[in-house]
Amino acid sequence: MSLPDLPFDSDAMIAGLRPWIECESPTYDAAAVARMMDLVAFDCAALGATVEIIPGRMGFGPSVRARMPHPDIGKPGILVSGHMDTVHPIGTIAKNPFRVEGGRVYGPGVQDMKSGNFIALEAMRQLTRAKIATPLPVTFLFTPDEEVGSPSTRGLIETEALANRYFLCPEPAHPGNAVTTGRYAIARYEIACSGRPSHAGADVEGGVSAVRELARRILEIEAMSTPDCTFSVNDVTSGQWVNCVPSFARAQVLSMAKEQADLDAGTARILALAGERNGVAFTVETTVVRPVWANGQPETMALYEVARALSAEMGMELPCVSSGGGSDANFSGALRIASLCSLGVAGAGLHTLDEHIEAASLPLRARLFAGLLSALGG
Repeated sequence: MSLPDLPFDSDAMIAGLRPWIECESPTYDAAAVARMMDLVAFDCAALGATVEIIPGRMGFGPSVRARMPHPDIGKPGILVSGHMDTVHPIGTIAKNPFRVEGGRVYGPGVQDMKSGNFIALEAMRQLTRAKIATPLPVTFLFTPDEEVGSPSTRGLIETEALANRYFLCPEPAHPGNAVTTGRYAIARYEIACSGRPSHAGADVEGGVSAVRELARRILEIEAMSTPDCTFSVNDVTSGQWVNCVPSFARAQVLSMAKEQADLDAGTARILALAGERNGVAFTVETTVVRPVWANGQPETMALYEVARALSAEMGMELPCVSSGGGSDANFSGALRIASLCSLGVAGAGLHTLDEHIEAASLPLRARLFAGLLSALGG
């Protein structure tokens, strides 16, 4: 096993990454995500891949599947899976513009996870230019809805994972150059309160506020957090008219647990809160679940050892961790497909206006990715 000697260039990668970052693609803006997928589809086609744009559903944007030329195309190989949606609304680029400062590259979605997807394609591009054939066929799958739990693409991801031997996910690298070999379980819930409306000025006592009751419920739910199972509430909405006692209010809840049993127990606790209290009906619906990807699975650890040996050739340690946060590798790992996550670029500030990557990490991680593509199955 040896790393191919390929001419990865940090400046060239930064220039290639820039159009991706400046094409903002928040999850809930399907048209914006589609524009991003057009850029991705073009770049994949330029590599010689057979490209399919898979229509979106459930209100989300499309996916891109790109199969690289290979004599064994259609046989189990390597699936590289990443998402192109971000948590940043349109206009964030004005607050965190694409720029290079002090060895860092800034921009919305640059760390989570457009740079990781980019270096995966760059690894394939350099292998192709050097006429280095991968032992196994390689498929890229880029999806539009990971940031909200992949509700529309889970089946697609699982189908592709089951058709392949390896699942590589270029989510952001962990500190210390670490990769992920297991992930915690995650569940999302929709909670809603239904009260009674009235005029907030003329008859405030005639109504029953759904917002007031939801506020109580939010405090109650977040107080349920333990070290084994956490709860966090966001996306709180109700009516627009302040002169109305609100008759409806809703929010989303995210729960995370290291063990599936702890998540299941947490789900039972939150579902048990449903019912009427203080004259307000309260409902709870489970929306999206990411299963536990158990750390230390033999098939994953064998894959990790390949990556660790390649990293050692570069003179770098490659620790492994089990992680929270969730990714689409939860799905492949739960299916017992050999999976490795956090193969992307080092940086910090993901999901914030300080999101950035370390420019020096680009060629290093691209070289490691190219090593995996050229070593697996060989």
